[in-house]
Amino acid sequence: MKKVFFLLFFVSFYLKINAQLRLPKLVSDGMILQRQTPLKVWGWDNEGAKIQVKFQNKIYKTVASKSGNWQLTLPTFEAGGPYQMEVSDAKTKITINDVLIGDVWFCSGQSNMVHQLNIHDVTYAKEIAEANFPQIRQFWVPTLTNTVSAQEDIPNGQWKKAVGEEVRPFSAVAYFFAKKLHQKYQIPIGIINASVGGTPIEAWISEGGLPEIPNIKELVNKNKDTARINETNRKSLEYSRSLPQPSDEGMMGKWYETTYVPKNWKNINVPGYWEDQGIRNLDGIVWYRKEVNIPASMIGRKAKVFLGRIVDADELYINGKRVGSTGYMYPQRRYAVASDILKEGVNTFVVRVTNNGGKGGFVPDKPYCIFSEKDTIDLKGTWQYKVGAVFQRQNNPNTVSPISLQNQPTALYNAMVAHAIPYAIKGICWYQGETNTGKSVEYAQLLPALIKDWRQKWNNTSLPFLYVQLPGFMDYDYLPSESSWAVLRESQAKALSVPNTAMTVAIDLGEWNDIHPDNKKDVGERLALSALKLAYHENVIHSGPSLLSSEIKDQQIILTFDNIGSGLKTKDGEPIGDLAIAGADKKFVWSKSKIEGNKIIVWAEGISNPKFVRYAWSDNPINPNLINAEGLPASPFRTDN
Repeated sequence: MKKVFFLLFFVSFYLKINAQLRLPKLVSDGMILQRQTPLKVWGWDNEGAKIQVKFQNKIYKTVASKSGNWQLTLPTFEAGGPYQMEVSDAKTKITINDVLIGDVWFCSGQSNMVHQLNIHDVTYAKEIAEANFPQIRQFWVPTLTNTVSAQEDIPNGQWKKAVGEEVRPFSAVAYFFAKKLHQKYQIPIGIINASVGGTPIEAWISEGGLPEIPNIKELVNKNKDTARINETNRKSLEYSRSLPQPSDEGMMGKWYETTYVPKNWKNINVPGYWEDQGIRNLDGIVWYRKEVNIPASMIGRKAKVFLGRIVDADELYINGKRVGSTGYMYPQRRYAVASDILKEGVNTFVVRVTNNGGKGGFVPDKPYCIFSEKDTIDLKGTWQYKVGAVFQRQNNPNTVSPISLQNQPTALYNAMVAHAIPYAIKGICWYQGETNTGKSVEYAQLLPALIKDWRQKWNNTSLPFLYVQLPGFMDYDYLPSESSWAVLRESQAKALSVPNTAMTVAIDLGEWNDIHPDNKKDVGERLALSALKLAYHENVIHSGPSLLSSEIKDQQIILTFDNIGSGLKTKDGEPIGDLAIAGADKKFVWSKSKIEGNKIIVWAEGISNPKFVRYAWSDNPINPNLINAEGLPASPFRTDN
């Protein structure tokens, strides 16, 4: 024990005497600093080191504490730049180049905030090609987790400009948000993007900021035992490796090769799920095969294959050569084909699809084609298929589930948010919620808790907080129905009771077959509208209609709305869609309605004593067409909760 203590003491002593001036990754070349507010500059050095910061011809001084931390505050500055900042001690000088002053927005959430322009490069090809905004910059925070404590810094990261190919890794939503503000105010706009796909909101809240929800705080304490987490994950991995692994007959038989002669393959339609085409209870590997005629005009040229989306994983072979692969269901399949792969006439396309649960196959209503310059060949239609492997479903009570660190309470706050707290910002953009759709009641507590928590951390109780309400997703339901996504949207809307918040409604921007809809531009620009109102105090209409009150009168329900702008209307000139009414039994039917000023009168034949109304109350409303004259959509609502 004495040896261990001596070793720890020696290591600590060695690190202290060998420490040197160091800055956080955020404070680096190309950074954008927040205008019109005092600015903190901080870092680490030896105890007692005299630190000097030189900026705009003035010098600011401080001394490193006993723990080696130092921090000083610069006065407020107006937008401008580029400038140079020098940070030095007696031995070392660090020069930070190309510093701008403008507005900085902290953008966070899950995959729809993550999704880069590069993922949507077909929809936004022109935007990418024409990007030339050196004063729009993004600092991308890498995916990190820590279940033990808040971290002072991150291992890597740098500021990038929205110029040329460098714009591809920008969050699409954040980019269009920043572009709108930059073009209006002609000032630098910085984005600090800390977001991780598939993560719950509780992972982004600090330990002290978590509300009293059963099990969450208990889980925080349990997760501080990293040995327990490591042991659980080790056992889970051992268990999964112990399961029998079915061999893939297709891989063993090399069904992808041009010399392979297919036998006993059956017809199937692409796109489509195999469970909808006569194949029952199959989780496993299915091979698809199609012969495609390629014209001479495409030979010797680079091409691209679009295979929509595939559930879950896939590998594409053309003429026996592996062209591309994707390991999970969400990305759109867009594979480059080298110029030497295609041949004139018949070409063999083979796709190996692996599905681990639910419906497997090719997602409908997506592009399926191969194209090169002016030529496009449709890949939809009849293919052939053969099953390569069937996975046995496991019902073993000894199953050990792994602990996903990025889904644990506080884990992402500790690793990805805490380091940025000293950095001054203009406001926050938040786009998250999909992962919490099964826990909507909790979310109604957690979103206000996150807002309060981050405001306290940034020491600004009125820090603008802008967030996106979930868009439509999944199958259309042509009868009034219950919906966990609708309840989650309601929980999001409730957070508007928190002062200085704004919600961007995106109910009309979703895609039934894609949790990551392509239209990121309208989301970003609607967020920017909220920023204009909330953070820049512009006299603009930033929100669509929101329900203010309801009144039952005779056989009708009268709805009164706020945020109607220049008036209520429908975007297509048709009657209001997705509007349902019910009596005390809550058996909803589609209603009739009429708009009168800021009110909507709702009724239905057969409902003589109406009690409740719902609008756009489903996972994916069919036609949520209620808007204000400014074109902004109404938020879904119900009066029966």
